[in-house]
Amino acid sequence: MTIIYNKFELKQIVYLCTDIEQRPRIVTGFMYRGNYLIYELASGMDSSAHYESEISEDKDILITTTN
Repeated sequence: MTIIYNKFELKQIVYLCTDIEQRPRIVTGFMYRGNYLIYELASGMDSSAHYESEISEDKDILITTTN
C-alpha cells in the first residue's frame, strides 16, 4: 500500500510561482506518476498540470509589481 502525502488539498486556491499575473487557481485533481505527485489546477476554463514545487499557497506580490 502506498501512502501519498500532498501539500495542497482539493478545492484549495493556489498560485503558480512563475505566473507574472498571479491568477488564482483551484486544485481540481491529483496524478501520481512514478515518484512524483502532479497537481491539476484550473483557472477559468483553462486547466494545467504542475509539480508541487511550482505551486504556492500565497500570492507573490513582488512578481506582479516588478513585471
